[in-house]
Amino acid sequence: MLNLSRLSELSRRLLAPLLLVMLATGLAGCGVNNIPTNEEKAKAAWSDVLNQYQRRAELIPNLVETVKGYAQHESEVLTQVTQARAQATSIKVDASTITDPEQFKQFQQAQAQLSGALGRLIAVSEAYPDLKANQNFLALQAQIEGTENRIAVARRDYIEAVRVYNTELRTFPGVLWASTLYRSSKPMETFTISEEQMKAPQVKFN
Repeated sequence: MLNLSRLSELSRRLLAPLLLVMLATGLAGCGVNNIPTNEEKAKAAWSDVLNQYQRRAELIPNLVETVKGYAQHESEVLTQVTQARAQATSIKVDASTITDPEQFKQFQQAQAQLSGALGRLIAVSEAYPDLKANQNFLALQAQIEGTENRIAVARRDYIEAVRVYNTELRTFPGVLWASTLYRSSKPMETFTISEEQMKAPQVKFN
């Protein structure tokens, strides 16, 4: 004869995992994972931005030394580039930068100043035919230009990733999860200085 109490207990044991699976599926369908997923995508895009700016910073000392060999009289421009690079690389930048408006502002302003100084350095080479013909300079100039293009792409990807993430925090149903499960998730900063302002002027060599 069946023991009804045991049967009931067995049913509860079988139903519990099933209910958990159904609950997890339902939550996933409600976008409970969207905030952390979009947050990680934005952080990855930010890392790529930093990598490209770091690559540019590493190229600059060689470029300065090459120009110095042909244009020693341009000491003011050379000093500006060196100082702007030092300022840009001295700013502490990590994952928290993108949720700190003041820190993010300092970062992008320093990078914009470096872009401007770098543009002046490359432009001044027009007055030195021997420098323009130097293979080392041409290679460095091409690498800088390629890096500027990668910076532009990385910035666009980051801006889009942040747009998706910030929108999720402010719209339904993400706003519900942001106020309950993900209270520590903060809106991220995005670039307010345009790509053209950040980018060194392109110089074509004939």
